[in-house]
Amino acid sequence: MGLSSLGIFHTIIGVAAIVAALVDYIKYGKINLNTLSGKIYFYGTIITSLTSFGISKHGGFNPGHAFSIFIILLVTAAYYLNLKRKDSRRARYFENFSLSFSFFLSLVPTVNETFTRVPLGHPLAKDITDPVIGNTLLVLLLLFAIGSIYQFRKQRQFHKQQI
Repeated sequence: MGLSSLGIFHTIIGVAAIVAALVDYIKYGKINLNTLSGKIYFYGTIITSLTSFGISKHGGFNPGHAFSIFIILLVTAAYYLNLKRKDSRRARYFENFSLSFSFFLSLVPTVNETFTRVPLGHPLAKDITDPVIGNTLLVLLLLFAIGSIYQFRKQRQFHKQQI
C-alpha cells in the first residue's frame, strides 16, 4: 500500500470522521455539531483536509487538494452558523447542506484512493477513470441529493412544529 506516516495518520483520522458522520446520520438524519460525533466529524475533517496537503501520490497540487480547501470552507461555515446563528431558521438549512456536501466531497478522494489500493495486489480499480469508481460516485451523488431533500423537509417540519 505504501503509506507514509502522515498518510497513515491522515487515513485513521479520516476514517474516524466518516464513522462519526455516519453515526450522526443514523441518529439524527444529519451531522449534528452539538454532539460528540458531530465534533469528531468537524475536527477530524479539518485535520484530514489539512494533512492531505502533505500527501500526494501524483506530486504537487491536485484536485484532491482543491476538494480539501473547499471542504474546510464548508465545515468552517457550518461551524460558524451553528455557533453564531443558533436562532436563525435559514442558517440551519445552510448548516445542514454545508456539512452534508462536505461529507460527500470527502468521499470522492476516499473512494478513489480506496478503490485503487484495496484489496492489496488486486485493487478494485486500475485508476480513477475506472467505471467502478464513476458508478460508485454516481450512487453517492444520488444518495447525497436524496439525503439533502430529506434534511430540507425534516428541517422545514421542525420549524413548523416550533410555530
